[in-house]
Amino acid sequence: MDPTTPTTTDEGTIQVLLVEDDERLARLTSRYLQEHGILVTVARTGPEGLTEANRHTYDVVLLDLMLPGRDGVEVCRELRTRSNVPIIIVTARGEEADRVLGLETGADDYLSKPYSSRELLARIRAQVRRARGRAGPSSQPIQVGKLALDPGNMSATLDGKALSLTTYEFGLLRVLAERAGRVLGREQLLDLVKGNAEEVFDRSVDVHIFRIRQKIEEDPRNPRLLKTVRGAGYLLATGDEP
Repeated sequence: MDPTTPTTTDEGTIQVLLVEDDERLARLTSRYLQEHGILVTVARTGPEGLTEANRHTYDVVLLDLMLPGRDGVEVCRELRTRSNVPIIIVTARGEEADRVLGLETGADDYLSKPYSSRELLARIRAQVRRARGRAGPSSQPIQVGKLALDPGNMSATLDGKALSLTTYEFGLLRVLAERAGRVLGREQLLDLVKGNAEEVFDRSVDVHIFRIRQKIEEDPRNPRLLKTVRGAGYLLATGDEP
């Protein structure tokens, strides 16, 4: 582990866990992020990354896929069962299938190597803003039927029961809830959720919608709340639809 010293930012101290076995890349990334007010702890292997993530609370985990010990997919999957910390996968494997796999195992975002340090910083800050409830213009509670969202503390309940959502899932559900009863296409959802900091792709919406349905639907294969409108997009039902 080699934590750096944080500097002051408008967002307060951001703590990042970087799980990366490339020593040079880890050093350069840590140095750049530290210069921009981010505290970085580096883990070199999959098991070391899991141990560190469980030992300390981080704002964001940057996770390489190709790791010794346990690969990033395994680490992401296990970490997601224990925590809703935002996870950004950072890897040289840039095929869409790999990106989808990362998202399906619980990642919030995906960045392919070689990447721009400025873009990485922007994505980290975007995830932190979303996790801290400052991703959108309003922090007022939202109620749609039995679904309640509180953007102020990034919490959601369904029929009074707490939902365990990642930051991106919460952002997506929030956008749909704010426009309940309206059909939103993939591009529109991407534009509304991602802000200006992330470059995502159409397929990622389907993956996140699938994951949300697993958490809010009694029968995810026959959704009654989060509906697909064929050829148009997705709709969060208000209960008034035919």
